[in-house]
Amino acid sequence: MFALAGVLIVIISVVTGYMASHGQLLALWQPFEVLIICGAAFGAFMLANPFVVQKKVFTMLPQVFSGSRHNKRFYLELLGLMYCLFHKSRQDGFLSIEDDIESPYTSELFLRFPDVVRDHELVDFLTDNYRIFMLTGLPAYEMEAIMDNEIEQIQEELVEPGHALTRVAEALPGFGIVAAVLGIVITMGSIGGPLEAIGAHVAAALVGTFLGIFFGYGFVGPAATHLESLAAHELKAYLCVKACLNAVVSGYAPAVAVETGRKLLPPDIRPSFAELSMDLQQYR
Repeated sequence: MFALAGVLIVIISVVTGYMASHGQLLALWQPFEVLIICGAAFGAFMLANPFVVQKKVFTMLPQVFSGSRHNKRFYLELLGLMYCLFHKSRQDGFLSIEDDIESPYTSELFLRFPDVVRDHELVDFLTDNYRIFMLTGLPAYEMEAIMDNEIEQIQEELVEPGHALTRVAEALPGFGIVAAVLGIVITMGSIGGPLEAIGAHVAAALVGTFLGIFFGYGFVGPAATHLESLAAHELKAYLCVKACLNAVVSGYAPAVAVETGRKLLPPDIRPSFAELSMDLQQYR
């Protein structure tokens, strides 16, 4: 909602200021300039980034407007899932959750938490590391080292979409100049013709420069920054899982383990101690 409001404020501010200065709005309508700038930027984006990064960018972009998928409800489900998993293994032994760990996407236990199950990367992180502990019985400090190495790699993958979009934002003013230069080439070919035609060509060329800067600094750059914030936000989920797993490996009770993870969540969406306790009651 706030992102959409920001987009509208940018557009309204620029257009209103331009028109208040007696500018002609129709002069900004230059579809071929937009084609040159946006088409070249998109092509450069595809050239610079592997398909997996492109896919992640387009997957994360809707969250700029809808907000992070990791909200308070998601974290209540995540903590509830880990509590059920830890409690079941503590009460009935590791063999009781072997099928759940091996096939989480068909497990009745996991399917009780649909928001979490949709995040395949996080589910794989949880099940893979819990499986390692079940098979090896490694001490807490060794498990923590294994998870730290994986989280470091995950962090690099999470921030890459934001970095990719940042590079597009930095390139857009340059493509605006390309469009302007092409407009000047067309203008030079019109020398000797009517002054009105020459003026129109020069205006179109200048609009190309304007659009490149406007798109880069008004929309794509802020969207890239937002993606980086979403990545940092998403990383909290992995740190939460790591803290809970490390607590269980250290011998803490399931309720204490999930409370350890709860404290690492972002304050604005962190369930309170009372909220978490009340939510866990349904699983006891």
